[in-house]
Amino acid sequence: MEYGGERRRTAGRGPRGRTTPHAGVWVAVATACLLVAAVLTGYAAYRAIVGRIHHVPVIDLGKRPPKLNDSLNILVIGSDSRQGKNARYGARIGGQRSDTVLVLHLSPDLRRATVLSIPRDSVVPVLPCAAVDGFPGQMGQLRQIEQINATFALGGPDCLWKTIEQATHIRLDHFMELNFTGFEHVVNDLGGVDICLPFAIHDARSRLRLSSGLHHVWGATALAYWRVRYIGAGSDLERIQRDQFLMASVAQEVKRANLFGDPAQVYKIVSDIAASLTTDSGLTQANLIWLANHLQSMKLSAVRFIQIPVVVYPKNQNWVQWAPQASDLFSAIAHDRNLPGQRGSGPREAAERRADAARATPEAGHAPASAAAAAKPDGQQGPGRGSQSSHLAGQYGGITARANACRDSAAFAGPLGGH
Repeated sequence: MEYGGERRRTAGRGPRGRTTPHAGVWVAVATACLLVAAVLTGYAAYRAIVGRIHHVPVIDLGKRPPKLNDSLNILVIGSDSRQGKNARYGARIGGQRSDTVLVLHLSPDLRRATVLSIPRDSVVPVLPCAAVDGFPGQMGQLRQIEQINATFALGGPDCLWKTIEQATHIRLDHFMELNFTGFEHVVNDLGGVDICLPFAIHDARSRLRLSSGLHHVWGATALAYWRVRYIGAGSDLERIQRDQFLMASVAQEVKRANLFGDPAQVYKIVSDIAASLTTDSGLTQANLIWLANHLQSMKLSAVRFIQIPVVVYPKNQNWVQWAPQASDLFSAIAHDRNLPGQRGSGPREAAERRADAARATPEAGHAPASAAAAAKPDGQQGPGRGSQSSHLAGQYGGITARANACRDSAAFAGPLGGH
């Protein structure tokens, strides 16, 4: 998708290309927030804890895409706010940005999950968004674009929700937002997570200093790992690939520790995270309990992490635009179908693959020559190979929550190495 003009948004940004990275939020954290209600209903203090979660109404969504089925699509936002306890990460940095944006898609039977990463440098249309608490709002500008993390900085979760719905035609049901402090608390309460480095990293910006190899790290180090960007190729797409492996590690830790079989431990996590979490007002206690009762048995192999295929935005090499193939991905998620290139066993799946391949055939000259910036499976960069269908699957990236943390070396490749 490409628009005629461009408008640079730099709220809270430093010199060119040096947006302060942040600790985002991942599917295991979102799942944890959904699961806790079922095991906490016996605690007298439960209502007090839930009361510390910040609930906000979502308004001014405009003309919305239709609700096509009973799947749930939850917008998950990682905020880099420096307010309150987050001031220790840089109180001089004002405002807040959404440098991590995910769409968590849950199938109607709640047996499958797809976590879609949206690159923070993606260009999106500038839509009109009303001012809300803490956000000034923005005027709509026809055929103008901005980076998607600026959409949140100016219009808040409402504007980000509205923009994603109108750009992808995926109907969203809820949003969840987590900040730095919440990230650290969850990792610490889990007992740490595994990360794996193909070489030593000494990054002054994120304050990450680790030797090569497998490490079991706690919250502060996991946060630094999530924030590190200027290594390898210095690419935000590589950062997304590394973060997907971290999300998988967290999900594995939740399963390994049988977290939700220990009410006292869950109680502690919710106590720690509540003040760092913001949701829409529609995500009620009843919603949480209902989801919790259905999500506890989800298999790791049924959780898949993917990203939007992108190409370089021609007018600004630091930005990306969504590749033509992205529309097929969005349609598959909205309709709760197998993703293009994802193999199924029945006649319905075969018919969907043929239809997806037919729709995905690009028109001559439609895709820019920079399509090599899209990502291949398991973190490799460059266009996929083989049939058009497998080419699409390759560009979406894709690992499951079972992925081995030490299989992520391709997400570190590039001339910068570990510095």
